[in-house]
Amino acid sequence: MTETGQQNQPGSLGADVEGGPAKKNAVAGRGDPGTRGRTTIADGVVEKIAGIAARDVVGVHAMGSGVSRALGAARERVPGTSKSVSRGVKVEVGETQTAIDLEIVVDYGVSVADVAAAVRESVISAVEWMTSLEVVEVNIAVSDVKLPDEEDEEAEQPRLQ
Repeated sequence: MTETGQQNQPGSLGADVEGGPAKKNAVAGRGDPGTRGRTTIADGVVEKIAGIAARDVVGVHAMGSGVSRALGAARERVPGTSKSVSRGVKVEVGETQTAIDLEIVVDYGVSVADVAAAVRESVISAVEWMTSLEVVEVNIAVSDVKLPDEEDEEAEQPRLQ
């Protein structure tokens, strides 16, 4: 038998009206749910985020050195494989910080300094927002310039039958 009608009302779940369940848990000494446990982020996760963010910058033609791009293009022609978004990206991830090294190819006619600054800003913003890791440095190596009349190494080539 109940003394008040509140316990039988839908949605009350026995929590006090002012604090709600979250306040009740904190008062009980359980703390904020966000502090219960540890989250680790793999290097590959940060590599993918950084690779996608860098490729989105206007003036970045490709990522990686000529050798890695050629090997990647050959690998992508194998059925069942996909494009590697982390090509040209190396990271070191700690508990709260990360450092990122990028190797890029820029389009001819763009300011290399401006592209590098835009890549750095894009990568830092994406990685910090998605992972909450502090990006302590983004080192960018420009390994090549894509000339307008050069063939694209990653262009689709006909398959032998």
